[in-house]
Amino acid sequence: MSKRIFAKKTLDSRFRGNDIFTNEGEQVMEKTTVLKAEVREKSGTKAAAKLRKQGRIPVIVYGHKQEPMAISLDAHSFIEQLHHGHRLLDVQIGRKKEKMLVKDLQYDYLGKSVIHADLMLVDVSETVRVAVPIELKGIEYGAHEGAIIEKHAGHLEVECKVTDIPEVIAVSVKDMKIGDALHARDIALPEGVKLISVPDTLVAACIIVLAAKTTEEIEAEAPAAPEVITEVKPSEEEAREQQEEKK
Repeated sequence: MSKRIFAKKTLDSRFRGNDIFTNEGEQVMEKTTVLKAEVREKSGTKAAAKLRKQGRIPVIVYGHKQEPMAISLDAHSFIEQLHHGHRLLDVQIGRKKEKMLVKDLQYDYLGKSVIHADLMLVDVSETVRVAVPIELKGIEYGAHEGAIIEKHAGHLEVECKVTDIPEVIAVSVKDMKIGDALHARDIALPEGVKLISVPDTLVAACIIVLAAKTTEEIEAEAPAAPEVITEVKPSEEEAREQQEEKK
């Protein structure tokens, strides 16, 4: 039985700048640092704000049929792990070390700083479902004909062991020509990773971009307005002459 986990915010591109991958997009395993947690005795907005001023991030830990636990982590160490592409973390609470998966991140109103995190307790042997971001690589073949790649899906849902979760699914688009479409079923996944998304999901398409027309071109193409013929009214002098002729 697999767990269903959507780590929406952990897929943010700002935390994938220093990830290490092979050319096929497979993650190169890197030793992670053990994050030391402190149990939070107080909760609420004021308590959380005080923690942040102390350089710590409020965290809620879920999973394994345990009651949610409120802890805090050193902000610098936690963010550094994210920047290195780590989603599976080693967290020490007291004398016990646990494996935790980043489930969700909350940002400040500017969308820059992480102000809260949700972590999921996991076992390295269990299987989970996660949403993994898609990263398009290369320049499409149809680029020289004015084509571009239009991205339709930002992630794929996959199922795999906790230790096999890819941080990103790299997809080459260099062979795509005008009119070509890439679906979920066409993407080669790393070994041990199973596609859960609908196979027919459209991921990307190679399309022609029509240049925007200028105002002059639009006016030139617009049909000419029909000429309206109106009756010319006679002047006052002409009107008097016409009246005299009638008499």
